[in-house]
Amino acid sequence: MVDDERTPSPEEMLRVIEEQSVATTRWLRGDPLFLYAPWGVAWMLGFTALFLHYGLDGRSYAPISQMQAVGVLMAGQLVAGAFVAYGIVRMNKTTRGDSNARGAMFGYAWFAGFALMVVICSRMSPLLPPQESGLLWAGSSLMLVATLYMAGGALFHNWTFFFFGVWVAAVNTLGVLLGAGWHALLTAVLLGGGYIVAGVLVRRRS
Repeated sequence: MVDDERTPSPEEMLRVIEEQSVATTRWLRGDPLFLYAPWGVAWMLGFTALFLHYGLDGRSYAPISQMQAVGVLMAGQLVAGAFVAYGIVRMNKTTRGDSNARGAMFGYAWFAGFALMVVICSRMSPLLPPQESGLLWAGSSLMLVATLYMAGGALFHNWTFFFFGVWVAAVNTLGVLLGAGWHALLTAVLLGGGYIVAGVLVRRRS
């Protein structure tokens, strides 16, 4: 009778130990995909819908209303915000004291910030023309995300987190200056697609 089982070599055992160590560290610190990819998906879907509504020449490219497009965007961003808050809270389960408290407060700040943004934009958007109203919602949400990412980078001494916030702020500023159609296109491509790729790259690097 031949025994198919064999004793693993030292190299194989080291490889398994390394893989388990990486998986455990990722679980304890939080998966980077929870911090980046949800925004990428939300922005790619929501801002593509807005771009199809606005177009670049003042004509819609698809039969989708502005309210429907904004609804897709806001629903996606609320879900993405929940993922980010969950990832931040989970990262702080391994810390104690002041660091844990700061992380928890920062996670809850995402919910509070978006709730306040919805109230302000709901109050102000009826006073603006349709395209400017949509730009208010889109620009305000990206401004909030950029600010919170930069604040999170400072809070956790994470330069990657901080520079992602700078990136969002730069794209948002350029898009707002160019107008609703360009803002939607730039955000869908540079932030939507970019954040998905960045989440995968950061996850592999970590």
